[in-house]
Amino acid sequence: MKRIMLKLSGEALAGDKKTGFDEDTVRKVAVQVAELTKSGIEVGIVIGGGNFWRGRTSENIDRTKADQIGMLATVMNCIYVSEIFRSEGMMTAILTPFECGSFTKLFSKDRANKYFGKGMVVFFAGGTGHPYFSTDTGVVLRAVEVDADVILLAKAVDGVYDSDPKLNPAAKKYDEISIDDVIAQNLQVVDMTASILARDNKMPMWVFPLNEENSIVNSVMGEFNGTKVTV
Repeated sequence: MKRIMLKLSGEALAGDKKTGFDEDTVRKVAVQVAELTKSGIEVGIVIGGGNFWRGRTSENIDRTKADQIGMLATVMNCIYVSEIFRSEGMMTAILTPFECGSFTKLFSKDRANKYFGKGMVVFFAGGTGHPYFSTDTGVVLRAVEVDADVILLAKAVDGVYDSDPKLNPAAKKYDEISIDDVIAQNLQVVDMTASILARDNKMPMWVFPLNEENSIVNSVMGEFNGTKVTV
């Protein structure tokens, strides 16, 4: 495995506070990513914006404007997390699909590959740059564009279940499931647009718990404890 795309939810990085950032949580992620980069693995990262903004729940804000605020929330998240990564000795770059002045660089595949070639961790912020598309779609799109080997979905749950384990104690966890079955059963590993994009471009996704000790490194190095979504 040479290149991975890691998706982190904003809520997960907020820890128990549920909003903003929990620096201990972010630093634990940084330490693990540093270990991966030292072993020669190239890491791209997409971060959600939910720790700052859940605009879709508002009835008073136009959906397009709400999504634009959400895109900017992901940029703020990436700037913060990239700085924590830098404090752990990594070189980082932030790419966005729209201009952000001197804060970020404009995304292109060539630019991303150049940064990966320099050993940098590349953050892909701002989603797709368009409303009505989530960061789920954004992570699959960027993974396909930069030829990632796999998408790692670090979540609060430890895998994919046939029903919500919070509501159904008898819910069955899958060790492996095809993307076709995920779509057919509407299992919401990622949203439907992202699921279809992953299926059509044969992009596998691994779902695992962020809060387990060393879970990112373990997942990449073969001690996987989640669900592999195959294509």
